Amino acid sequence: MRNKIYPFYFTWGTLVFYLIFFIVPSLMGFYYSFTDWNSYSDVVSFIGLDNFKVLFSADENYVSFIANTVNFTISTVILKTVLGLAFALVLNEGIRMKGFHRVMIFMPSIVPMLVVGLMFKSILNPATGLLNESLRFIGLDALAQKWLVDVNWAFKSIIAVDTWKGAGYIMIILLAGLQSISRSYYEAAEIDGANAWHKLKYITIPLLMPALVVTTVLNMLHGLKVFEVVYVLTNGGPGYATDVLYTAIFKEFSMGRYGVGTALSSLLFLFMTVIGYFIIRLMAREGAHEQ
Repeated sequence: MRNKIYPFYFTWGTLVFYLIFFIVPSLMGFYYSFTDWNSYSDVVSFIGLDNFKVLFSADENYVSFIANTVNFTISTVILKTVLGLAFALVLNEGIRMKGFHRVMIFMPSIVPMLVVGLMFKSILNPATGLLNESLRFIGLDALAQKWLVDVNWAFKSIIAVDTWKGAGYIMIILLAGLQSISRSYYEAAEIDGANAWHKLKYITIPLLMPALVVTTVLNMLHGLKVFEVVYVLTNGGPGYATDVLYTAIFKEFSMGRYGVGTALSSLLFLFMTVIGYFIIRLMAREGAHEQ
């Protein structure tokens, strides 16, 4: 059967919507990041790089917000990838009720983040939360912490909650990648005397690299634009300890400082684009080298 070639104008509708609802707002946002746009004046004036100077000013906290976002992204990418891969390797084997276990591990990823945040805000409540109450019940009072109100624990708690929610989704992607690897590779390796570590290092990881690239990029994009879990659990507190870029953007728009908010959004977009590009190039190169 011959391939059908459809006329280009079939795509015009989609392109028009993409232009109106994505390209034009993006360009407008980029322009407004160089203005003093705010809710206190009807006049919008071009001010050049002043908004970006504010973002990197020593008198502001935006640099720490950027650091928190990067910290969150790196931590969740590593934790979710390691846990997702571990779950995928275990559940790819012939264990009993593996279908049930897959469903139970994957289920948190389909629960809305708002619901997850509210649930864990109750669980991690230092006075009446289920976690601390359980620790006290079994005599481990020393392990009970002020999870969401202690500077030392608040950000770690947010990372743990996000990892709990997202590890199952990563597991499903990696599980699909594992099931696409032919058993003949492992059989040949066993004949040559390879152990489990050698098979993981020289067969599983290289052949799983395309799936790992996908999960890493998805995790990275999620980490850089994290908002709901931070907003619901701590709203950036205590103080500014858990504020990230998107909570900072939200607060800037809430205060009517639209120019600074769009400048921060533009910076985040540039950050995501550059990091995503280099991660894809690096991991694709590593995958080609291993193969």
